[in-house]
Amino acid sequence: MKQIILHKLIDYSKDFFYPDKKIQLIDLVNQTTYGRKKTLMVLKKLPFFALVLLIVSAVDSNRNLPSAAIYGAPLIFFFLFGAVFFLFPVSLISAELGTLSEKKGGIYHWVRLAFGEKFGVIAIWLQWAQAVSWFPTILTFIAGTGAYLIHPELMHSKIYMVSAITSVFWILTLVNLQGIRVSAKLNETFCLVGTLVPTVALIVLGIIWITKGEPLAISVSMSTIFPSFKELSQWTALVAIMTSFAGMELAGVHMRSIKNPRRSFPKAVMIASFVVLASMLFGALSIAIVLPTRDIHLAAGLMQVFAAFFHQFHLDSWIVVVTLMILVGSFGNLINWISAPALGLLHATEHGYLPAFFAKENKKGVASRILIAQAVVVTCLCLLFRFLPSVNAFYWFLMAISSSLYTIMYVMMFCAAIALKAKFPPNGFHVPFGNFGLIALCGIGLIGCIITIIVTFIPPPDIPIASPLKYAMMIFVGNLIFICPALFLLLKKKKV
Repeated sequence: MKQIILHKLIDYSKDFFYPDKKIQLIDLVNQTTYGRKKTLMVLKKLPFFALVLLIVSAVDSNRNLPSAAIYGAPLIFFFLFGAVFFLFPVSLISAELGTLSEKKGGIYHWVRLAFGEKFGVIAIWLQWAQAVSWFPTILTFIAGTGAYLIHPELMHSKIYMVSAITSVFWILTLVNLQGIRVSAKLNETFCLVGTLVPTVALIVLGIIWITKGEPLAISVSMSTIFPSFKELSQWTALVAIMTSFAGMELAGVHMRSIKNPRRSFPKAVMIASFVVLASMLFGALSIAIVLPTRDIHLAAGLMQVFAAFFHQFHLDSWIVVVTLMILVGSFGNLINWISAPALGLLHATEHGYLPAFFAKENKKGVASRILIAQAVVVTCLCLLFRFLPSVNAFYWFLMAISSSLYTIMYVMMFCAAIALKAKFPPNGFHVPFGNFGLIALCGIGLIGCIITIIVTFIPPPDIPIASPLKYAMMIFVGNLIFICPALFLLLKKKKV
């Protein structure tokens, strides 16, 4: 790739191209922020297909399928409920907010434009905090899936799980330290090979299972797909569903790297939302019809399903290949999430909300010190294995905290969309029916968010997590632990 250094550049966010329109000219920009020099690396534009895969990989993950499948037939209702009250509102609102500017995007900039810098910092902190609390859950899935290859009983070993979790996260952190060019290429490949192909295979095998007349583990009918209001524990499925759908807005931070963002971004978001809904719904349903609920393990249930399928068709040897593919997909999903929230948090550092120590970037233009600090925090979270009675309990507890933190951030995003509609005229894509359509959509999204936050305080069925009151207190305290640092950052800023 040809390289050109622009020594004098006033607006570093402008796009400069070679005549062939393939390579972006800005390779190096010096910008002073709080007395430091910042090197800005700009990548060539993302093609549309790569953008769709970027969004899908940020949201879609077959690791969430077992946690949804444990609810049986009602998962159909919960997925459709989640799509109407969360996935589609988030997708449409993200699409409109994403076209406000071709230069900057993401939750930090959207909330900052609407309510000011301090609220923007709270929003990006919530996104980063939920990612940190979510990392151990996908790492647990990776470790459990890896154990299936070596010795399935290892997933019950806390020593193995903690060692595998920390090792994988530090390795992938080192990958992200090599820069966005490396991580972006890996993400695109891993999404195709490790997420979409295994999920499609799972759905196809589920269809074959039904057409061959094999016994079904659940009964699907109008009377069974609706959850009972008498058993509130069933509604905890929303925690898994909302977690599965979270992340549609994440690609907003890449607005400057998207070709024709005002056209491409909304289309990519909507296509990705339908891909995510279809793969999640039918993938989880395939697990539910094959495995009885009591036999689904949250960390390795997906492999149990594939093992059952391949054994039925006398193709047991293929399970190793599928397992490796699923591990690859999980790596890609994790790589995308390790860097993006950390990049958003760097914006807060640039405005003086974090110590200048964290503003350091390496030669690849990566917020290296934030990534290292992030890895240390995730490693410390793994110590929760000592205080929770099982892997499933550890998995669910952190997923509930992650879901509640992220949902609070989405509340801020919906409110910001309403405020920005009054401040800025439509610029590119906008929600149908003007102001009424946007307010109605945000209202629907807010209802879904509030219900999800309430449900996170209800203990799930069949998972040993103390008493309902103790569980609710653990979730409450866990949220406080992750939110309080943001308030400290705001107080610190007042003294700067």
